[in-house]
This record gives sequence, structure tokens and C-alpha cells, in this order.
Amino acid sequence: MRTRPHPTPRTARRTTRRAIASTAVAALAISLLGISAPLAAHAAAVPAPTAHYDMSANGSTLLDVSGNGRNATLTGLTANSFVNVAGDSVLRFNGDGYASLPQGLVTGTDNSFTVEYTVTTQTARNQFGWVIGNGVGAWNTTQLGNHVFVNPRSSDAPSGRVLAGIRVYDGGNGETRLPAGGSLNPGLTTLTLVGNGNALTLYRDGAQISTVTHTKLMSAIVPATGVLGYLGRSLYTGDALVKADVSDVKFWDVALTPQEVTDSMPTAAQKAATTDGIIRLDIQSTVRGSNPSLDSVTKNLVFPASANGITLTWASSNPAVVSNTGVVSRSTLTADAPVTITATTSLGTTITFDVVVKAPVLAADLDAITLTTRTTENLPLITTGSVNGAPITWASSDAALVTPTNSSYTAPAVGAPDPFKGGGLIERPAYGAGDKSVTLTATATLNGATTSRSFTVAVAEKARWAPDAGYAAAYFKADNDEKIYQAATAGNDFFSFAPVNGGAPTIVSTADTTGLRDPYVIRSAEGDKYYMIATDLCIGCTGDWGAAQSNGSLKIEVWESTDMKSWVRTNGQNAGITINQPEAGMTWAPEAYWDDDLQSYVVFFASRLYNDVAHTSGPGHARMFYVLTRDFKTFTYPPTTWQDTGYARIDSTVTKIDDYYYRFTKNEDGGAAGTLEAGKDIFLERSKVLTAPTTQSSWTADPGTTWQLTDTNMTRLETNQVGEGPEIVKLNAGDPNNTAEGDGYVFLVDNYGAGGYRAFLTDADAIASSTQSDRLSKRAEWVVRPQGGLPASPRHGSFVSVTKSVLTALNTWSAVAAVSSTTALSAEGRVATAEVTASDGGDVVGTVTFSGGAWSETVDLEDGSASVTVPAGAGSVTAHYDGYTDGLVSPSTSAAVSFALELSASATTRCVAGKVTEVVSVTNADAVAATVTIAGTYGSKTVAVAPGKTVSATFATRATSVSAHTVAITGQSADGRSHSSSAAIAAATCQ
Repeated sequence: MRTRPHPTPRTARRTTRRAIASTAVAALAISLLGISAPLAAHAAAVPAPTAHYDMSANGSTLLDVSGNGRNATLTGLTANSFVNVAGDSVLRFNGDGYASLPQGLVTGTDNSFTVEYTVTTQTARNQFGWVIGNGVGAWNTTQLGNHVFVNPRSSDAPSGRVLAGIRVYDGGNGETRLPAGGSLNPGLTTLTLVGNGNALTLYRDGAQISTVTHTKLMSAIVPATGVLGYLGRSLYTGDALVKADVSDVKFWDVALTPQEVTDSMPTAAQKAATTDGIIRLDIQSTVRGSNPSLDSVTKNLVFPASANGITLTWASSNPAVVSNTGVVSRSTLTADAPVTITATTSLGTTITFDVVVKAPVLAADLDAITLTTRTTENLPLITTGSVNGAPITWASSDAALVTPTNSSYTAPAVGAPDPFKGGGLIERPAYGAGDKSVTLTATATLNGATTSRSFTVAVAEKARWAPDAGYAAAYFKADNDEKIYQAATAGNDFFSFAPVNGGAPTIVSTADTTGLRDPYVIRSAEGDKYYMIATDLCIGCTGDWGAAQSNGSLKIEVWESTDMKSWVRTNGQNAGITINQPEAGMTWAPEAYWDDDLQSYVVFFASRLYNDVAHTSGPGHARMFYVLTRDFKTFTYPPTTWQDTGYARIDSTVTKIDDYYYRFTKNEDGGAAGTLEAGKDIFLERSKVLTAPTTQSSWTADPGTTWQLTDTNMTRLETNQVGEGPEIVKLNAGDPNNTAEGDGYVFLVDNYGAGGYRAFLTDADAIASSTQSDRLSKRAEWVVRPQGGLPASPRHGSFVSVTKSVLTALNTWSAVAAVSSTTALSAEGRVATAEVTASDGGDVVGTVTFSGGAWSETVDLEDGSASVTVPAGAGSVTAHYDGYTDGLVSPSTSAAVSFALELSASATTRCVAGKVTEVVSVTNADAVAATVTIAGTYGSKTVAVAPGKTVSATFATRATSVSAHTVAITGQSADGRSHSSSAAIAAATCQ
């Protein structure tokens, strides 16, 4: 094509009736739509484009509606990528696909061309809206194809500007960029790049915003064959696919004049109508809030202040029902109320939403409550209905088992109020006592009406206690390996970790972002369950850290387990749980700690919070927030700000020592962040109230009302590395790394740029005594341990103590096996006592069965002991520990204990012919016959005594008087048992 210089009226032009016709149709369409907008002058003179893509598609083909048949080919984009708004088709590039352009759009025979691109986007990053050229490669390489491009919103300084340029490799990268000319206009904006000779000129909605001269040739850019270029794909290795809404793209093989640039564009009215349609699509789910639909509104609506860079002003047709800020008032409604919500844009257009606010149905608040049928945790007995907001109180059939709502509850002056107002606290029956049921009755009150609903819940008996005998770890490995891995120690030595499950990941996500990072494991307050929470983030999927912080997940991924091996989702779904608010940009590194005052778990995480749900404005620093939970299924909402000092903070972890909570946190700020001295390192604070707010880092803060700084810049001087993901672990009794007093701790920091966790040994007193003038990290004993003993390259994770049975199951990667037991039997008289002990030193409950001969009796264990009186006739007795219903301790049997032959004897005297005669009677209370010998001063006799019988023997003394004395009784049974006793004979005289 020949060069068309920037123009004079006499310049020859290529015109077609198609341009005239299209303008006429557009005019008619505008008229029919009722939009009053002047048509551009001289529109009929605009040359026909070589291709025109109005975002019509058929399958994988993007249709050229110019009549030239130059269709583009879609990759990664489907019918779901297109939307129709205001009669206009829009292709929503979401970083997930692109279109390949065919030959013939621009020939490169000269430097004349024009590309018109109508787009809107709020995503600033390295991306191309369109490019002519082919060949993907790195900067300054020959693999990178020569090209000319436009990026509608670049992250290069100044961020957010339109970036355009031309590149022909010349030994250097060979790129010439147009000077910064500004950003997109609000809403859909038409960017037109005109090449004319050695000039590139960029127009925004018909107004020139930048130009540059260059020495490149389009003949060196336009590929001779194959793909001409792309819509939505960059040629630079590592660049993301474009994230933008595109409504129209045209190509010319000539340089349009400024007037033609203006005349060819979609009109302002057309773009405004389409922009409104896009905004409506984008904000409808936001406006809906947590309501199921706009036809069934029971909760507050959310009115964003802006969308797609366009300011929105809101008004309600009935502010008494829906306020101009979205607050819904239903308490006085007796029937459903229709309301029209109107958003006025900064473009002067309006967008309306028709909503129906539902009249309150009192029972709905109670119907929305779900309680587990068996609980090991305090119960979340909510006091405000989730549907109507009705006040709810709870009664309990057994207040000693589950507490009711405390009608006199008063919120504390500092920290979070108890959302359950004292209700739902459980007292679990003792281990071995079995579960116990309770009836809980919820009563809701609204507009003077009340209704109630009852729930039956089994409160689980306490779990078996056993001493901790080792440690387990959970972690991820790298940005390109965002899965959960686990490790366990060889025994009770913290520095003896090795991977489990053969080194393979133990949890791989197929839900949400599909990435799992920063796993944190907390043992339940009762010690019989583990909860794991993790960040829902896949940097390996996108490589886009900016988007991860500004438009990241609002969810956390949550599992529970009793053995650290078999993990199940707490919500019963293959999906995370949303705990963050729409205005938030991310939900990073969630951790949890038990709050003794609230009797709940506090789940805390880092996030950025924007002023609106579109995340267009607001403080850019990361802050720490928290929510409360009792079951890791339901969480309070919205999150409460926990730490906001005006500087970036992430990655808090907590431990409690005596009356204080100690919190280690990463200073994410690039600099000192006030008193914190240095960025990208760990600092320490303390408070008596876990949920107390932090608004500044202060050495002199009152730890009774906020958090007091006690150390800063804790690890970098020792490790020579930046650090994050701090963890603090109390050492088990018996761990060789523990102190003599048993108050040892391991502090760990993730040196994320140098192989993962490094460890410091410390103790409770050292942590608790740290002050500004005597900092823990400045003491001689604060020394990083040599590497070794931890899992290989563990990134941000957690470490937790485990029992012997759990440790064995992890190391063998098998189910938890019952621990062995030993039953010892002893006898005192006819009382037999069995003592049962478990090999791990833990609790033993259940029953013991004593047996001997035909007799047996089963007795409950109490404190590991059971006793029984052995009946006569039971000679050789054993005790068998029967185990318990949980199967955690194996049965065992004692050695036999023999009981003596059960004989008794008595003696009397009588006078026969003036002489004393002794009579000795022997009773056999045993179950077998006995041969009994009676021996005394006056002789001996052997008699056979049948079971249950008495036999008497007489002895003539031939004396008129005898003094008191005894006779010996010895017996032998057929089963080998013997008896030895004596019978007393009183003094006697015959006259």
C-alpha cells in the first residue's frame, strides 16, 4: 500500500459505500435507542477497514464483519467469554485467552497502517491489548519477534498509562516507545494507533495523546506467512494475557487522518451504553451482597463507590426500606416491598436495579440455624438471626453441660465481644463416661412476636489423653509447588524431622485457585483434633503478585483431622470458606489461636482493604484482620481490623505465656515502619487481650488495652536473610532440646529466599522478659541454629506436638493403631485388684473382666484400676482388660493369681464322764472336696469334707480340765490348692 501523508483535502482517499451504510445504520440505531448524539462530520469519507471485529463469534472463530473474510482464531476463549450488553457484543478477555490475527490486515509494504481498539480495563500489568508481529521470546533476543503494540493499561511507570511502541531488533532490543500520554478515559475508550512514515501517533477517543518518530520499517515486522499478530497476547515471555473488555477492533492498511480517526470510532453514546451494561454485569453480584438474589433481599445491599474507573452515586426509591447506602430495614414490613435502586455514573448515565425486599418471617432466623448433632467444641449459639436479624436467646436443659445465653452479658472494654453472649460453653463428660445429650431451645423475638425451635445435641465425652511424644509439620515448598507437604520427627526430638507419605504431597487442591500456601495447624482446645487452614493462592498459575494482593481470594481452605493423616473439609465441600469482605484484596497466611476469654478460636490473616469492591482506591498497605469461630465451619463476619499502623504487616503467630499473649509478626514494609527499625523482618509484641487492636508500634503501649512492642528486627542480623512466616513452638516434656525447667520454645523464621525455615532455641522467661532496653534478639543466647533437622526446604508452614500413636501413624503413613496395654493382678484376701497401664502412658478406661473357673465378673475401670471380691470356689483368677469403644488401647490379660482353699474351722468342748472332750468342726465353703487334717495336743485326725459340708472330729483329753490352746487345720483339694489355719479352744473344766 502507498503512504498516505497526514492529509490535505486533495489527498486521494479510498471510500466505500460500506462505510456510508454502516454510518447510516449506526445513526438509525442511535435514533431508535433514543440516544441523542451528533454524528461525526465527513463520516462517509472513512476508508473501509481491511478487517473489522465487532466481537461477533462463531465457535472458535472471531468474525470479520468487514466483508473481507479475515476471521481471527480464538484460543482459550469460549462462548462464555462473550457478553451482549446494550445490543453490543463484548469480548471479556480475562487473562485466559487470545485471538490470532490472519494475514492481510496490514501488509508492511510501507509504514502506513491504523489500528482502532475500543477497550476498558482496570488491570495494570505487562500485557498487550494487540500486537502486529510474531515470535515469542525474552527481551533483547532474536527469538522475540519484531512488532508494534498497544498495552491499554501498563504497570510501567507511570502505572496505569497506555503504553505503545514499535520494536525491530538491532543488536539491542530495538524498541521505541511513545511518550506517556495518559490513561484510558472512564469506561470504554477507543485507542487508535496510526503509523504514517516514520511517525507513530496515538489517539484516545479521537484526541491525540502521544506521538514519536522512529526509523523502523513495517516490512521488518509484518510476518511473511502465518499469524500476523494477536489480540490479547504479548510476545514477551512471561507476560500475562490481557485482562480487558473489548467491544470493537478495526484495522486499515492506510494511515487515517485525525478526522477519519474521529469519524470511524463508535460514538460516545454507543460506548456509554455499552459501558453501563458492562458495569451492570460487573456490580450486580456485588450489589446483591449476601442475598440469594435481588428478588429476595433480606440483608444489606452493597453499593460500590466506583466500577471500572467510573464513579457511581446511588439513590433509592424508598430510603425507609433501602437507604441510599444500601442498608435494608425490614422490621416494620408486613408485605414484600419493591424498590428501585439507581446508580448515576460519572458519565451522566444511569443504571437501575429493581429489588424486592422480603417481609420478615420470624421462623426464618431459626430455620437458618444448623447445629452439629455431636460436638467436641463449644457451640456457636448465635444471638442475632442471620436472615431477619432477630434477637435470639438460648435455653439449655442442662446448663452444667451446655450454658444458655447469659441475659446479663456485658461486652468487655477491650477486645472483641463474645458474639454468643456466654452461651454454648460445653462441659464434656469424663473420658469413659460416654456422650451426654442436651436439648437447646432457641427463641427469636421480632416485632413483639416470638417463636422457638429446639435442637438435641450430644456432648462428646472427653478424648483420651496421652503425653506428647513428637512433632508434626505441614508446609508448602515453592511458588511452583503450592501443595501441602507433611513431615514428622523420629521421636521426641524437635530436630529429627523427615518427610512422610514418601515425600509426596498430602493435600492437593482442585478447588478455587488450586494453590495451597502457608498451612497452619492448630490443635483443638480439648486436644483431640487438629485443624488446618491455608492460603488459597496459586502464584505458580499466574505469576502475578500484584493481582494476588489486589484481587486475590477471599477464602481460606480448612480441614480437620484426628490423626494428622486423614484430612476432611470442615464444610463438607470441595471448596474453601469465604471469611473476607468484597473490599479486600487478599486473604493471606491465616493462623488461629484459642482465646481463653472468648472461649473461641481467633482466626487472623493479612489483607489489603480498599474503599470499594472494585478495588479502585484505598490504602495500599497490608493489615491484619481477625474473625472468630468455634467449629471452623462458621465464622463471624465481617472481619475486624486487628493491626493497622499505616505500615504493611503480615504473618502473625501467637503463643500465650502466663497472663500474656505474645505475637510475632513480619514487618512487610520496605523500610523501618516507624519503631520497627528494618523492613522484611520479625518483631515481637505482647498483650493481655488477644483481640486488642493495634494502631501503632510502641515500646510504651499499655498491654492491658493494646499490644506493646518488646522486640524488633529479630532475625536478619543472625541469618543475613529477610524472613517471614514466623512460628513459635513449645517443646515437649522429655525433648532433649528443652530446658531443665521444661519451658523451652523453638522460634522459626522462613528465609524464603534461602531455603526456608531456620530455628532459634529460647524459653518462656526469655520471651516474657524482652523489653526495649533488654531485647531478646540482642542477648548472647539468641543464636540461629545450624541448618539440619527440619524438613528439606520447608516454606511458610507450621509445627505441632503429637502423641506417640499419631507420630507412629505419620511415620508409617498408616491408620492410628491401638497402643498396647499391660494388666497386672494382685490379691488381698478374697479381693482381686487389676491395674491396667497403656504403653504410651496415657489414659485407660473401659472394663476389666475377672474370671476363675465357672465364675466371671466385669467391672469398670476407675483411674486405671478395678477391684472385685472373688467368691469362694474361684481358685485361680485372671483379669482381662476388655478395651474401650474407641479402640485406642489394646486389650490385655494378667497372669493368673491363685486363691487358697476356702475352709473354716471352729472348736468347742464338752464333759464326758467327768473328762473334757474337744470337738473341732471344719466347713468346706469351696467348690471342690477337701482332705483336711486336724492336729492338736490330743492327737490328729484326717477327714474328707465335701463341698458345702461340715465335718466334726472329737478328741478325748482324759483330763478334768484343759487350758486354752489351738489346733492346726491343714487342707488339700483335688485341684492342688491348700489351706492352713488354726482353731482356738477355750480353757475348760469338768467337775
